[in-house]
Amino acid sequence: MEIILKYFSSLTEEQQQQFGKLKELYELWNSQINVISRKDMDDFYERHVLHSLAIGKRIDFVDGTELLDVGTGGGFPGVPLAILFPNCSFTLVDSIGKKIKVVQEVVKALELKNVTAMQIRAEELKKQYDFVVSRAVTQMKDFVPWVKGKFKMTSHNELPNGILYLKGGDLREELATFAQAELTDISEYFDEPFFETKKIVYLNQTRK
Repeated sequence: MEIILKYFSSLTEEQQQQFGKLKELYELWNSQINVISRKDMDDFYERHVLHSLAIGKRIDFVDGTELLDVGTGGGFPGVPLAILFPNCSFTLVDSIGKKIKVVQEVVKALELKNVTAMQIRAEELKKQYDFVVSRAVTQMKDFVPWVKGKFKMTSHNELPNGILYLKGGDLREELATFAQAELTDISEYFDEPFFETKKIVYLNQTRK
């Protein structure tokens, strides 16, 4: 938990309590439904929670922003971001029911009122959002078609509505066909070695 306070020092008491409960909750549910690798549980706050919160360093979402987390798995990056931005609404989707079950139970235990978790494919959603967030669920060339048409055309944040994607490694080949992609090194925000190769990919989706 200290690593979260290191970079997010102005959290409310409620937010601190919610973040503080996360590891215990995930350990409980992970023992029943494996959504996080066992070795990663040792570095849970760094590799899952803080990694998710990097998006909150890239952009400070205004109140009322609506976000969709595609392929959320156990709830990342959606759950940590929902704690950080309690006045924004988050829809977390995954095609695997047991993962969504974990997310729903974690959300219930934390009393997060701004999160909806559903077992559904992104392509089946009818609603539009300001931003789509995700953490390395597939190649960008496959991901972008999944969320086509899911964006509101009117933007209210410092960035135009679009995709914020957490990805690691050398992305030059993967993003060769996405000339408009903006990359941010997460090491600009966090100094732990784990983040040296981690990036946030931003794709503006309001351009016609």
